[in-house]
Amino acid sequence: MAALAPDAAAAQRRVTDPEAPRSLPVDGTVDVRWTDPAQFSDIRYSTNRHEAERGDWVVQLAEYLRQRALKRLPAGERLEVEITDIRRAGSYEPWHGLAMNDVRILRDHYPPRMELHFQRIGADGRVIDEGDRKLMDPGYLMGSSSFGSDPLRYEKAMLDRWLVTELGASTRIADR
Repeated sequence: MAALAPDAAAAQRRVTDPEAPRSLPVDGTVDVRWTDPAQFSDIRYSTNRHEAERGDWVVQLAEYLRQRALKRLPAGERLEVEITDIRRAGSYEPWHGLAMNDVRILRDHYPPRMELHFQRIGADGRVIDEGDRKLMDPGYLMGSSSFGSDPLRYEKAMLDRWLVTELGASTRIADR
């Protein structure tokens, strides 16, 4: 059993705040937006909705996705991604008592999941590829990301694997 503590710096924010952004600022190369986080599985099915809403984890995942996609996307191409659902690794188990009520417990049956729609657009403006993807990492506790301290490390590792599948190995070596 492992646990993740909430990010203290982001604890004041709520991903469901109506004033919270629903996209990253447009940059023209990799654009990331998301639907209403209040409808994400992580919040809707949480046994501690108050804790699940804390922080700016949706923005953090979107920024990570953009940063990593930029390294893999061939020059001249664009990528547009809309995140439609997120279920973060782990879950709250309130039956452990009040002292553990705000701790996300990691178990095999709480894998990270994400649903998204994407469009990959060529330099000529034509759509090269597009589709809906349902990402899931049922073996998330067995990977090398199990040893980090980033509370979103499992979701980020899952995004990295998806980007390799969709875009291949890094093509912008000089940008690393």
